[in-house]
Amino acid sequence: MAISERIHFFRNLRGMTQKYLGLRLGFPDKSADVRMAQYETGSRTPKADITAALAQVLDVAPEALNVPDIDSYIGLAHTFFALEDIYGITVSEADGELCLKVNADKGKDAAEVIRMLAAWNEQKAKLDSGEIDKE
Repeated sequence: MAISERIHFFRNLRGMTQKYLGLRLGFPDKSADVRMAQYETGSRTPKADITAALAQVLDVAPEALNVPDIDSYIGLAHTFFALEDIYGITVSEADGELCLKVNADKGKDAAEVIRMLAAWNEQKAKLDSGEIDKE
């Protein structure tokens, strides 16, 4: 999902209009909605300072907006390759199904990935049980 789609997703999740978000970013009243529409359609790409401001207004980490291009299978495959190279995440088979595995021997980066995945798993269990919602 490209940054344009992520901006659109989080803006809608927060119940904001394009104009409201643009105004919160400091764009003039006359062009706030137009600028946001450009970002959401991908005709313009926000620079780093705008991305940081968007993240702050949308109450997400900037990394949640800047995700790799996984809209194509090729882009997704290259993302998997990079995850293997950087974090030691590999594909393996368990019980007849393919799964991703973190090699804890890869060092501190792998240990951090394991911590992050454990936290994600914990939140997913809470979501599944109804203890929390996606908001």
